[in-house]
Amino acid sequence: MRRFDRVVASPLPRAVQTAEAMGFTVDEKVELLATTGDLVEVECPWPASFSDYAAAYRRGGATFVFARNLAAFYTNLADSLPEDGAALVVTHGGVVELSAVGCLPAFDFSTMGDYLEYCEGVRLRWENGQFIDVQVLRV
Repeated sequence: MRRFDRVVASPLPRAVQTAEAMGFTVDEKVELLATTGDLVEVECPWPASFSDYAAAYRRGGATFVFARNLAAFYTNLADSLPEDGAALVVTHGGVVELSAVGCLPAFDFSTMGDYLEYCEGVRLRWENGQFIDVQVLRV
């Protein structure tokens, strides 16, 4: 795996331990990455597919608000990186899918498949001040 300029994790021990097991030191623990929260869980219970989360996002409720907060976090993270830099974010099911939805709300998530399993994730591409693509990383 390539070197990362920043490694960020949920403060929950399993996220920090996953980053460390991968050989990385966590630079920052972010509470936003710990859980989707009860209100999102009511709107779209975990586990849910990317498409399910995108549909809940479009309804404009708590899922929309949470995904927009995630997008703001990822935007700030991407802006903080050097040119051609990369960050690793270790978080949890539901948060990962909603991170992709929040960063690329117009993306066609119907091609992304079902929810992510343990140790799976997404790669978000950032270019010219915006997210331009997402790729699912499955084991």
